[in-house]
Amino acid sequence: MLKKDFYKYQAQTTPFSSGFEVDYAKGSYIYGKNGKKYLDFVAGVSANTLGHSHPAVIEKITKQLQKHMHVMVYGEYAQEMPVKVCKKLAEILPAPLEVTYLVNSGAEAIDGALKLAKRVTGRSKIVSAKNSYHGNTHGALSVSGNESFKQAFRPLLPDVHFIEFNNFEGLEKIDKHTAAVILESIQGAAGFISSQNQWLKKVREKCDETGTLLILDEIQPGFGRTGRWFAFMHEEIVPDILCMGKGMASGLPIGAFTASTAHMKTLEKNPKLGHITTFGGNPVIAAAALATLEQVEELNLMSKIFEKESLFRELLIHPKIKSFRGRGLMIGLELESEVLVQKVAAKAMEKGLILFWLLYETHILRITPPLTISLEEIREGCEILLNCLEEV
Repeated sequence: MLKKDFYKYQAQTTPFSSGFEVDYAKGSYIYGKNGKKYLDFVAGVSANTLGHSHPAVIEKITKQLQKHMHVMVYGEYAQEMPVKVCKKLAEILPAPLEVTYLVNSGAEAIDGALKLAKRVTGRSKIVSAKNSYHGNTHGALSVSGNESFKQAFRPLLPDVHFIEFNNFEGLEKIDKHTAAVILESIQGAAGFISSQNQWLKKVREKCDETGTLLILDEIQPGFGRTGRWFAFMHEEIVPDILCMGKGMASGLPIGAFTASTAHMKTLEKNPKLGHITTFGGNPVIAAAALATLEQVEELNLMSKIFEKESLFRELLIHPKIKSFRGRGLMIGLELESEVLVQKVAAKAMEKGLILFWLLYETHILRITPPLTISLEEIREGCEILLNCLEEV
């Protein structure tokens, strides 16, 4: 009945969603209404940083629920949980990233960042990367670099220009008319592609030369997934605006963009309410975000990422795996075709392992488990995956 009602009453994003009936989830596992448990190698597409139903998150949420939930639109009242989250982010991030605007999703963070860049610079031109993915709102879709996902919704934002990720020649498009360059620190949908040959550093230098703001999208690699709080920290650069989401609140809906005090103040006037949200900064969601930040630190999770990545690399060797993509626990396995990826994911589900694929490069199998996953759980899942590769 649940699956039937799911297809009948809930809007669908594709004609072939699985309809898997979830009962509950705990730690690294999701439990189905069929009585089976499934090891989760996807973590809600990088959202469940601490796994499912982490006790520290539950505790903080419960305490906040007993105090109050929504009390006023964003920015009017001082509420303990959102203030603590913003303060904690300021402690984590390098200068001048000191003031955070809390929103409801990563895509909303992107839209807010684009508005902020235009407001600060007085310019309209935006430069983004081909094959980038920044979300599905109108603004975020406009700066995403895959035409097949955009063509049905044109016209989109004007004056958006695209360059090749890791191509130095394209940097000529960044000029004194450019309000912002927006890039993923690690391209996600395009295949978990990292900056090569200090390309992001050269982008930073070009932005400095032209008075352009650099917006980095850390929605997927952020919050310790690559072994640092944010992937840009591996590159020895600092963006002007940082966009966050996904893993920030261990599975609850949130996003944020952070900038300098001076830049963020431009949203306060002329006009006032330069960006506004009813539920951004919700105290219950913020409680989950604060618990996540605290637990990543207290459990020393980032120090264990390299060991876990190394174990995946050691175990996942098979003739059908063409390449091993990504960094930390943001892993993509290149297979020969989309069909093979779909068959492997389906067979893995039968055997109790949850896998997924990438949005654009559908021949790449996604592995983005919770940061809390144990070495034994990694071995368990990799054994299932290797068996599936043998059988399909």
